[in-house]
Amino acid sequence: MGDGTASGAVDVRPRVASRPADEEPPAHVRPLGLPPPLDTPGRAAALPPRPEDRLRGWVVAVLLALAGGVVRFANLGFPTDAGTPVFDEKHYVPQAWQMLRNGGVEDNPGYALVVHPPLGKQLIALGELVFGYDGFGWRAASALAGTLCILLIVRIARRLTGSTLLAGIAGVLLIVDGLSHVQSRMGMLDSFAALFVLAAFATLLCDRDDVRARMALVVAEGRVDESPYGPRLGVRWWRFATGVLLGSSCAVKWSGAYWVIAFGVLTIAWDITARRSAGVQRPFAGTAVRDLGPAVWALGVAPVLVYLASWWAWFGSETAIERHVAGDAFLSLLHYTREVLAFHEGLTTQASGQHEWESKPWTWPMALRPMLYYYASGPDVTGCGAPECVSAVMLVGPPALWWPALPVLAFGLWRAVTRRDWRWAAVLTGYAAGVLPWLANVDRQMYLFYMTPVAPFLVLAIVLTMGAILGRGERGRMQPPSERRRTGLLVVALWVGIAVANFAWLWPILTGVPITHEAWDAQLWLPSWRP
Repeated sequence: MGDGTASGAVDVRPRVASRPADEEPPAHVRPLGLPPPLDTPGRAAALPPRPEDRLRGWVVAVLLALAGGVVRFANLGFPTDAGTPVFDEKHYVPQAWQMLRNGGVEDNPGYALVVHPPLGKQLIALGELVFGYDGFGWRAASALAGTLCILLIVRIARRLTGSTLLAGIAGVLLIVDGLSHVQSRMGMLDSFAALFVLAAFATLLCDRDDVRARMALVVAEGRVDESPYGPRLGVRWWRFATGVLLGSSCAVKWSGAYWVIAFGVLTIAWDITARRSAGVQRPFAGTAVRDLGPAVWALGVAPVLVYLASWWAWFGSETAIERHVAGDAFLSLLHYTREVLAFHEGLTTQASGQHEWESKPWTWPMALRPMLYYYASGPDVTGCGAPECVSAVMLVGPPALWWPALPVLAFGLWRAVTRRDWRWAAVLTGYAAGVLPWLANVDRQMYLFYMTPVAPFLVLAIVLTMGAILGRGERGRMQPPSERRRTGLLVVALWVGIAVANFAWLWPILTGVPITHEAWDAQLWLPSWRP
């Protein structure tokens, strides 16, 4: 990502000696991580200021990504089920191996469907190709995806807040998020979906800043009144990249479509506010005339084309599932899609019975019902210093991060509504896109790992909240921090410290380290965490 932040509106007109009373204060007296509201009315294109520590920002991002990679890849090949995949790995890992043998498509059993698009399994297959068919090989690509998410979230948080400190905290919090950690170490699809969604959010933020930079140039050149609709903005490559990444997410799991819709609404809202801030006479009509068509192409057509392209091996195969069921290739894919959709619609608690570890969306914000991916005990499990040990891997969100979710989200909603804080609106949109659609059919079997693409948005929400706790920072002034500032630093440091300690406490059940039965019981904090 670039080095600009999306923090606040800057008046591109020449300054006069005195600053109007209703003008935003300079950046050095704004709350750290809390830039001005959505957009400042008037002839000011919202061109964000750039942080001055460009090199340090990248150093922090890369170092945290490397540290996170060490954590994600540590003993990655363990556990397995006697050398075979565990939990839902049993679906995707063999299918990925089949793709290596069949030219990119799964075996056709003739009696069952493959119910997810191919891209995620093809990425798993790359790890198997390089490292072989073992625990490390079938999890390597997922662990790499989780590591890249750490790099992305540091850059995103820095763009949102203008603070390298808060950006670094975002990276640390994603590293110690137990749900992201465990899912990054599984040969499943969700880490890839999270990577593409988070990368799409990053490029969408870049597009927002780029649009405001172009609009600022138009204002500075005095061309904003040439048309009541405002200027044409040219090709927006960052938004096109967003569409490509969202299409890739859909090519991993269909749930990526929820973010296509959410980010489409978000970019149109940002286009309206950018034109209004620049003083365009008819900002809504201008967005409809100038921006809507290109947005449909970038975030509507491009994702569909990327999704179809992910089926390249299926189109080229003679033996793939349902390949010739309707004669024409596209009609066959449509038929196949309808059958898969019917499968998902029928995957309900009423029809299939209640899965032991299923959960409903209202429990997800606090991760109240985790998932047990692996469990072994008895004399064959050793290494805990007791006659019998337990080795388990549980998908769980650390309470230090997940239990404050509801007040954090409520605070963000208040900021978005009352302060018109666009950053909170963006983060809440990304979060809601991964939760609210599942409420449409609560009888469907659902699981906590559906929150994997949502977890980074929770981290960003916590970081924005920490920015509010830190309060105003006085940049460039050689004076001790205020009492308010010192208190904020203490609270944030304690929160981060507790999150790290919480991750360390849960480490045995996040990685399968053998522990005693007593220690296993101590890890299960809530009745809903137990089988």
